[in-house]
Amino acid sequence: MKEKVQQQFDIPLHDIKPIVEVQEYSMYYFIALLIGSILLVLLLSYFIYLWYKKRNSFNLREYHLQKIHELDLSDTKATAYALSQYGLTFKDDSPRHLEMYKNISERLMAYKYKKNVDAFDEETKGYIELYRGMLDV
Repeated sequence: MKEKVQQQFDIPLHDIKPIVEVQEYSMYYFIALLIGSILLVLLLSYFIYLWYKKRNSFNLREYHLQKIHELDLSDTKATAYALSQYGLTFKDDSPRHLEMYKNISERLMAYKYKKNVDAFDEETKGYIELYRGMLDV
């Protein structure tokens, strides 16, 4: 008679290792690279915006300084008003500028608020030239 051979399935195998879960980080690397790239583009765009804004900005101080240097001393009344108006921009730069502005404003009072005015005297012209020389942007 034949003997039945019973087969055993739990034979220990030494050369085959059990299945191990492999950690996959490539998706995380891709997301980090994507976020970094977006931040870099945004930062670059911001700096380009700042450069463009500064390039096209209007500088009031520079404009007023130019107007003060362009004043024609032969038109006494207009020069007195313009120098008082444009000088306000620079009066808070330093205590020296403030004192000079007050001094020149007092001297220009004689040439304002009148229908007819005389030409600037030499002392006032000297103060105006000194004031023009001390201004900067």
